Amino acid sequence: MLETEILGMKLSNPLFLAAGILGTTSSSMKMVARAGAGGIVTKSFSIEPNDGYENPTIVKIEGGVINSVGLASPGVEAKKEELKELDEIRDKTPVIASIYGNSEEVFCDVAERTKDYVDAFELNVSCPHAQCGFGSNIGEDPDLTHSIVSSVKDAIKDVPIVVKLTPNVTDITEIAKAAETAGADALTLINSVGPGLRIDYQTGKPILNNVLGGIAGPMIKPIALKCVYQTYKVVDIPIFGVGGIKDYKDALEFIYAGASLLQIGTSIMYEGPEIFKNISDDLSNFLEENGYSNISEIVGLSHRV
Repeated sequence: MLETEILGMKLSNPLFLAAGILGTTSSSMKMVARAGAGGIVTKSFSIEPNDGYENPTIVKIEGGVINSVGLASPGVEAKKEELKELDEIRDKTPVIASIYGNSEEVFCDVAERTKDYVDAFELNVSCPHAQCGFGSNIGEDPDLTHSIVSSVKDAIKDVPIVVKLTPNVTDITEIAKAAETAGADALTLINSVGPGLRIDYQTGKPILNNVLGGIAGPMIKPIALKCVYQTYKVVDIPIFGVGGIKDYKDALEFIYAGASLLQIGTSIMYEGPEIFKNISDDLSNFLEENGYSNISEIVGLSHRV
């Protein structure tokens, strides 16, 4: 009932691990696959190793977390070895590599080196706590976004390209359309909101070493839903919905808004990796109880009622 095929990927369910901490090692990604995830998105990586920011990099807030990991990456060659180890799960659990860079050349180089070991690429042009020239510095500009996407699409013709967008713009649909026009095969909405700040009330010192970080978790769900809802109306490519999904009711809201696929990240901290099976089971029960034969029947339902 939850089986679907999108971007050439055959999926047992529409729930993917979002790019983040559990996408760092092959062992953690295999664990998530065993727990019932329909697909995996790796943690973002680039050409050179990057230590990211010093701890503390994550702090809890009411309704989520603020994180400032800083696009920590082992570098493409080390990551390639991790991806090779995932070959045994890819027939049942497709793997999407999240990649980042500060130029067309870097994005293309990373993709060229790893294209044989993944089922799609997710271009991270939206991290709100990246160093200058990376992340949302690209994704806030429709022209830069178009240029990056177009270049990667030209270089990597046989692997689908997903573009992860930032909500920290005046009009996310403008960026979405730029990515689609450039050849994106799908979009991920949204990356973290912010950046935001937490201060230790006893010392007066910012808690995160980098001071500012991206806000993630259930508190950003209304923003993510708005972005999915608005973007669904203006593009003709699939949307991954992400931002605060913690149960099947949250998942349904994203699907109704227009998401064909979903990603889960922060909520794993609270619910554990079994969240994938729990939501999948509850979604299947909901579809059956309400007379639906396939999840595709309810994608974008809010636009038709």
